[in-house]
Amino acid sequence: MKKFVFVLLISLFSLAACGGETTSSKKDLNIDDVITAFQEAGLEAESPRDMTKDDFGIAPMKSDEAKYILIPSVCDDCGARIFSYSNQNDLEEMKAFYDELGKGSAMLFSWTMAKENILIQLNGNLSEEKYNEYKKVLEEL
Repeated sequence: MKKFVFVLLISLFSLAACGGETTSSKKDLNIDDVITAFQEAGLEAESPRDMTKDDFGIAPMKSDEAKYILIPSVCDDCGARIFSYSNQNDLEEMKAFYDELGKGSAMLFSWTMAKENILIQLNGNLSEEKYNEYKKVLEEL
């Protein structure tokens, strides 16, 4: 009987040790979902396309995915870059890159925002009010 109780206790402890997290792991945000959320909120996010090396200019090309959207109310070819990263340090480096450009020259200013694995760089000619609308949508995802 003592042997049975001992085996039962060992089995219970083993099962308890195997218990994992019961909540599902957080899913990374998706660029297309961000674009869709902007559009559904009535914000401009037109003609999304994959970014090329030319779209990055002198910025580091460390993102896993990057798309460019148009915001025609600012100007015909003005828009935003939306990046997805698997490495948080790369995202922070890119955000700092754009933020520092704007500090160095008003002509190079742009709005930036980040959530989880997504970084967005919006044309600096966009009004602060509109920037805050985009930011609110991103924060609610």
